[in-house]
Amino acid sequence: MDARVDLFGNPFAGKIFKYLAAAGKAVTESTLPVATQHLVTLRASQINGCGFCVDMHAKDAAHAGESAVRVNLVAAWREATVFTDAERAALELAEQGTRIADAAGGVTDEAWAAAAEHYDEDQLVALVCLIAFINAANRINVVTRQPAGHYRPGGHG
Repeated sequence: MDARVDLFGNPFAGKIFKYLAAAGKAVTESTLPVATQHLVTLRASQINGCGFCVDMHAKDAAHAGESAVRVNLVAAWREATVFTDAERAALELAEQGTRIADAAGGVTDEAWAAAAEHYDEDQLVALVCLIAFINAANRINVVTRQPAGHYRPGGHG
C-alpha cells in the first residue's frame, strides 16, 4: 500500500505535527503511568484500524519493556488477567472515548467513575487528552493510508 500523502515529507503536515507533538509532550511527561499510555494508544489504534499506529505503539511498548503477552492481549483485555484494575479502567475509558459515535451519550458515568478511582484529576486530564490525540493521529493516518510495518521503536518521540 502506498500513502496518499507523504506526511513526513510535506512541510505543511510537518507544521501541524509540530503543534500536535508539543501538546502530546505534556501528556507523555505527566504522571499518567507510561505503561497505561502505551496500552491506551495501542487499543484505540486497534479499534480505529490504524495499522501505522498499531505498529508504532506495539513496538514502542515492547521497547519500553512491556511484555509480549500484554501487548498481544490488549485487543482482548476484558478476558485477560494480565492487566491491573487501573489499566482496565483506562482501557475501558479509551474504548468508550474512541467509540463515541457508537454509544448514545458517549462515555458512561460508570467508566468515568472507574477511571477516577485509580487516577487523580491531572492524570484523568492526561488520559482524556491522550485518547483524543491518538484518535486524531489514527484518523490522519487512516485517511491518508499510511503503511505499517517499517516503524523503528522510538522513532516518533
